[in-house]
Amino acid sequence: MIQAGMNIARLGLAHGSHDEAQERVELIRRIAAEEKTPVGILIDLPGPKVRSANFGQEPVTFAEGSKLTLRVGNHASTAQNVEVDYAGLISDIDPGDVVSIGDGRVMVKILDATDDQLNAEVAHGGTLSGRPGIHIPAERLSLATPTPEDMVAVERFAALKVDMLAVSFVRSAADLVRVGTPSHPEGPLVIAKIETAEAIKNLPEIIEASGAVMVARGDLGLECGIEGLPSIQKHIIRECISSGRPAITATQMLETMIENPEPTRAEVSDVANAVWDGSSAVMLSGETAIGVDPVNVIATMARIVDHADLAFDHRSWADDLAEIRLTDRKVPETSITDAMTLATARAVNELGIKTILCISGSGFTVRSMARFRPKARILGYSANENTVGQLSLSWGTEPRLLPTEGAIEGRIMAAVCLARDSGDLQEGELVAVLAGTSESSRSTNVLRIQIVPAAE
Repeated sequence: MIQAGMNIARLGLAHGSHDEAQERVELIRRIAAEEKTPVGILIDLPGPKVRSANFGQEPVTFAEGSKLTLRVGNHASTAQNVEVDYAGLISDIDPGDVVSIGDGRVMVKILDATDDQLNAEVAHGGTLSGRPGIHIPAERLSLATPTPEDMVAVERFAALKVDMLAVSFVRSAADLVRVGTPSHPEGPLVIAKIETAEAIKNLPEIIEASGAVMVARGDLGLECGIEGLPSIQKHIIRECISSGRPAITATQMLETMIENPEPTRAEVSDVANAVWDGSSAVMLSGETAIGVDPVNVIATMARIVDHADLAFDHRSWADDLAEIRLTDRKVPETSITDAMTLATARAVNELGIKTILCISGSGFTVRSMARFRPKARILGYSANENTVGQLSLSWGTEPRLLPTEGAIEGRIMAAVCLARDSGDLQEGELVAVLAGTSESSRSTNVLRIQIVPAAE
């Protein structure tokens, strides 16, 4: 999977135990080290996600018009009786509601309710397996984010120094503050999953409080209406990128490849359009978690993304982004960084520079440069190992560890020589170097265009 193009491994804690997830963290790190390829690890917290009890690994078919019951429980589910791990099921769902199961694979209409069950009819048939999610409108959910179970996971996996934590069903910035981990890079990069209508209303404050954002299109489409989802996706990504936050587009990107060797043409267009919208990363879920050929899915996704990048209008994107960001000069550090990264993007185009070398302690410089989607390759150097892992989420960035610390001159020359000696740069070529004058600087205030020196 790493060889096929996986940059980040997402481990969803809604499935399996914490012990199993920890074993996978250790396995991924071992194989990534063997492959000499940085692979970020993202722990996806379950949050107040309502799920059914297990249907098992074999698909269970729901025929349109068939009757079933929904009960509170977490033992096992069948096509006739779906158990749901949510105590508020009976009180929070009303007769007449249409309930989505498994991101819309099965839709059931609630006919009536008793003290201990909901009686329903299948309005849209399909197949389910495992523990699919059951959508309850966020405004009715009586569960807070993050949940007590989430906080147990945060403590365990933060201690393992995972690179990212995704918080499910974020509704406000306060939900992210409650996670309580140190700010990145000392702590993990905290990713806000946008999947509720309330999150859209509070989007600016959520973006400000987050390290990155995920457009979780499954529940978001149910909350906001599927017809409005494309424009909402574009809006979220635009706001994230203009603020220097990576944006992930997720859910059903190559869904048919769970069972089939090729995606549909519509799915290919969906992935390409997510790239052209400005996504920093595109995410696979069931396609690689339970799909028949995860390596083929990743390789297919990589090919689609590579072709979409070739057709990306880099110059127009940079100019458009500059109009948004450079009108806000209230924070000097931000304004300086905006000006320096914009100048770099333009220099790359004018001089035909193939590589931008970004040196950063926190990753701020690299993420700021990545917003502009330059044609040039971005090498993200940091002396902080945590930062190196977190930069796996930044668009077009190849993270590198820079052993040298100290003054800016020494760090720049060390990075240039390291890139040359590893084959990333060639003697005599022009390279753009971006950095801050100190390792802790929140301002990118050094831009240098230089010729790569010969090895001594």
